[in-house]
Amino acid sequence: MLACIQRVSRAQVTVAGELCGRIDGGMLVLLGVAADDTETDARQLAHKIAGLRIFEDEQGKMNLALGDVGGAMLVVSQFTLLGDCRKGRRPSFVAAGPPELAEQLYETFVAAVAEEGIETATGRFRQHMEVELVNDGPVTVLVESK
Repeated sequence: MLACIQRVSRAQVTVAGELCGRIDGGMLVLLGVAADDTETDARQLAHKIAGLRIFEDEQGKMNLALGDVGGAMLVVSQFTLLGDCRKGRRPSFVAAGPPELAEQLYETFVAAVAEEGIETATGRFRQHMEVELVNDGPVTVLVESK
């Protein structure tokens, strides 16, 4: 699994003009599932990201996790993160998990984040989504499960 994490002051996702998920502060996680990912990958990655210390403490150092600041997580599926652009100009998505596996592991990831006590919001799997965010910092990090 590959996650692009952005620290946000607010973020939301809409499908066909309908608001699906919204947070006022915390993390926007764009989540890509690879063909060889497992439930263990999803749970371990959720635990890792929930505890990721990318929020500033009183001294201005990135030392606090999402739960420490009372933030929420907006999780959006994004298979295009697995796009391989090394050859040619058109990304290859052969490394991305098939939709059935990807949806199952996406749901497992979201449930595992909620089990960590983090308020979660989501987009809609296999839908055209519009994501809006205000990146706070900006802070953007990539985390892989493998």
